[in-house]
Amino acid sequence: MTVDELLAREAIRDLMARYTTSGDRLRIGEFVECFTPNGVIESEHVPEDRAFRYEGHQAIREWQERWLLREGATHGATFVRHHLSTSRIEITGHHSAQARTYWVAWTDIGPDHAGYYLDRFAKVDGAWLIAHRRVRMDWEAEGSLFKSAIGNSKP
Repeated sequence: MTVDELLAREAIRDLMARYTTSGDRLRIGEFVECFTPNGVIESEHVPEDRAFRYEGHQAIREWQERWLLREGATHGATFVRHHLSTSRIEITGHHSAQARTYWVAWTDIGPDHAGYYLDRFAKVDGAWLIAHRRVRMDWEAEGSLFKSAIGNSKP
């Protein structure tokens, strides 16, 4: 492994932490800045009525603004903390990488839902950004506060 690969991995880990903390704190500008201008975030392995796909900064911003406008009504949690664990980052080129990262979201009820991210990253103007994120949900608690959240965040 080269020094450049180590630096890329650390920059990507920092990006994932920025995404997680800005999303949990509804810091919309910071959240959107984690994506390339035409970046995609989409769900996977969820019921059709909770499936989502947003492409580009404007669509991602509008989605996040709906969470802020409907905070409390969106999911009912007083706090949300996504915890990242195992992450396998593969550098695929000078300006590209991919990763699989496990996550679990905690809310007022404890573990609320969990899954993994399948990411493609791009280095744009010297910064690593998310080009495509698939959010896979593998499990949710019976009393999950997020069961209705995605539906409540749709236009």
